[in-house]
Amino acid sequence: MPGVITKFPAQIHHLQIYTSTLTKAKLQLKLIQILLECNQKTLRFEDLGNPAMPGCTVIFMWGIADEGKFRHLNPEEARRVEATIEGTPLQMADFCCAIRYYKNTKPKKTPLKFDYYMLRVGFGEHSLVEFQVHHERGPRYTSPEELVNFVVGAINRSSGRKILKPQALNQQ
Repeated sequence: MPGVITKFPAQIHHLQIYTSTLTKAKLQLKLIQILLECNQKTLRFEDLGNPAMPGCTVIFMWGIADEGKFRHLNPEEARRVEATIEGTPLQMADFCCAIRYYKNTKPKKTPLKFDYYMLRVGFGEHSLVEFQVHHERGPRYTSPEELVNFVVGAINRSSGRKILKPQALNQQ
């Protein structure tokens, strides 16, 4: 079944909870589309958060869990997951994310060490959405909080209204 990996790490490096104005299915479809759009897209490090290394570019590589492993999130995989969601929305979705960093030096860009993250998004009762982040390895040029803020910001910018609103952790 797409979406969940059985051995998600127990150690969570960051947790954020939001309330959603969309149904589970609509939010999940939007999340898949947002991650697909930013896959392989080159961004300025400043667009992601507070840059640890100014003047760099960042490229995301997203994957989604499927039967114990991660598959690269490409248009074909996105269609397959979307068909599952349209039939029955997921209770949670696990993603892997490799963040590639490049120093912009003339005449070519120089690769730096990459960050590897796992992101679990849980879709709970009463429109609660929980983001759990595990930093697998890498220099943490991007913090786990910045990764969640980037994804949530992209979801909220994709609509004319705010889709995800922060919820205090003690109010769950």
